[in-house]
Amino acid sequence: MSKNPKETEEKEPKPTLKDLRTPKGVHDILPDDHEFYTYLKKVIRHRARQSGYRRITTPTFEFTDVFKRSIGDTSDIVSKEMYSFEDRKGRSLTLKPEGTAGVVRSYLQHNMQTWPQPVELYYIEPHFRYDRPQKGRYRQFWQFGFEVLGETDPAIDAQIIQLFKVILEDLGVADLFTLQINSIGCMNKNCRPHFIEDLRNYYMGKERSMCEECQTRLEKNPLRLLDCKEEDCIILAKLAPQMKDYLCEECKEFHEELLKLLEGLGIEYVENQKLVRGLDYYTKTVFEFWSASTGAQNAIGGGGRYDGLVEKMGGQPTPAIGFAAGMERIIDTMKEAGITVPTKDDIHVFVAQLGFTAKQKALKLMNELRNVGIKCVGALGKGAIKNQLRVADRFAVPYTVIMGITEVRDGTAIIRDMKRGSQKIVKYDKVLEELIEVLGEDQLDRYSPEEVLY
Repeated sequence: MSKNPKETEEKEPKPTLKDLRTPKGVHDILPDDHEFYTYLKKVIRHRARQSGYRRITTPTFEFTDVFKRSIGDTSDIVSKEMYSFEDRKGRSLTLKPEGTAGVVRSYLQHNMQTWPQPVELYYIEPHFRYDRPQKGRYRQFWQFGFEVLGETDPAIDAQIIQLFKVILEDLGVADLFTLQINSIGCMNKNCRPHFIEDLRNYYMGKERSMCEECQTRLEKNPLRLLDCKEEDCIILAKLAPQMKDYLCEECKEFHEELLKLLEGLGIEYVENQKLVRGLDYYTKTVFEFWSASTGAQNAIGGGGRYDGLVEKMGGQPTPAIGFAAGMERIIDTMKEAGITVPTKDDIHVFVAQLGFTAKQKALKLMNELRNVGIKCVGALGKGAIKNQLRVADRFAVPYTVIMGITEVRDGTAIIRDMKRGSQKIVKYDKVLEELIEVLGEDQLDRYSPEEVLY
């Protein structure tokens, strides 16, 4: 007897959990963590509205040249960390590794230079870098950022630094970080180019004492030699020329005025001559917020001025400044500091029912409860009332509404106080009124389109 050919075909092996786990460097944001993300986003949006910033969202991927032209071919991001791919027409696209390049591209594409200046924008978005995963650093990560385009006054720099600090204060972590600040000058030949020339001359002949990466930086991006974390490179950097000795008069006056403005705002800072940032587009002001205990290893964000970037991307010369911060790192810091965040996810009422008619009434009641701001869930399966009450205990609800065959027949419902273990019978059409009274108006989560907008 011959076998059915279908029976002899090899079956595709069943995938294991290990085969389907998330790739290295990405992670799920589970409900408990979303409470932190939600709270952080609300703080950001609140402070943005107060300061006149409007939200922008740029595409998740752009043409690769947007980032190459803005960030610079010599930066670590472009040379080693971008997720790039070709579309079906052979065009190179890249998942955005940072936010400023896309904002500047959008500023030019949509003629924002015709808007009232300065243009103040903010974003809250995921970004992507092929980086070495470690605590607080992922290959897909969330950042929020603020950008101001069209104004060169150091008061703008002071305001944007203050905004960053105020957000950290709102989150309860400002005291855990120190503001590091520096000026890396401008492209005037007697300013940064002169410094870079002397910096390169200082390092020439010392290659054997430098890490492999810094040997490459010596030719491609000498400024990055100053912030290397390798021990031998740190020693070399201590004796290297300092940017402050090369600043042109304009950059020097700009930086001094900024520091005075920060002092006037009561913002403490550390002048850090080794702070250069990792992106090519920065000019003059650069700053970061470092962990007060571990320093640059746990910086949560930073930024600076990028006065030449708009022109570099094809626009007219336009001064600009911005900053970005990693949300995962901030949330990790909040957790380590024992900070809890308010939540609206607690359930008020569990609805238990038995029988089809009771289920109909339960569905109608649940809709009415939600419409007045009472958060509720219901057991809509066929389990016994006793089993449903066990589920209600797991939700930790203060009250459970019970409707069985008897209650349906009598037009009533049972409201059970889960903490006290007591219960009362009320008319079905009075359940809503009774629950509002016992919960209190201030506990209701009423829907407001105006509030949801923000």
